Amino acid sequence: MLLAKLRSENKRDPLIAIIISVIICSVLLVYPLSYAVSGARPLFMLLVMLFWIMCQPTWCGIWFAFATGIFTDLLVDAPLGMNALTFVVITFVSRFLTRERRILTFANLWVISFLAVLAHLLMTGMAQIMGGMQFSIARHWQPLLSSVLFFPVIYFFLRKWRI
Repeated sequence: MLLAKLRSENKRDPLIAIIISVIICSVLLVYPLSYAVSGARPLFMLLVMLFWIMCQPTWCGIWFAFATGIFTDLLVDAPLGMNALTFVVITFVSRFLTRERRILTFANLWVISFLAVLAHLLMTGMAQIMGGMQFSIARHWQPLLSSVLFFPVIYFFLRKWRI
């Protein structure tokens, strides 16, 4: 009886939580802020995508990263594929480096999220420079700091669906 109860608890479908978290992130991504604060807006979609990729690898993979990247490109009016490319590369590298290590502590996830946000900002900056767009290094460190500080909040709200 106890074993059957434990099995039914472990078979929670995170599909609704994934959809709701992506919707909430998309609202937070386009919510209007003042110019002074908008530069420090965390990279919500990247953080949530990374959480689901690392904590629900059977549900979310490369295609999920690609879809959220394209969705982010459409929301923020970025060149189509720029965020999708960085999301896919980050997903591939993070899944490749942690494939033998299934016990991911919060500290490990936090370090991985820091490195992922840093890689995303570097790849986005390189793409903007190669595309001839205006790029400011002084403005790009703010999302790094705010995203790293905001990751524990995302983890706190979504840890229920972690496997």
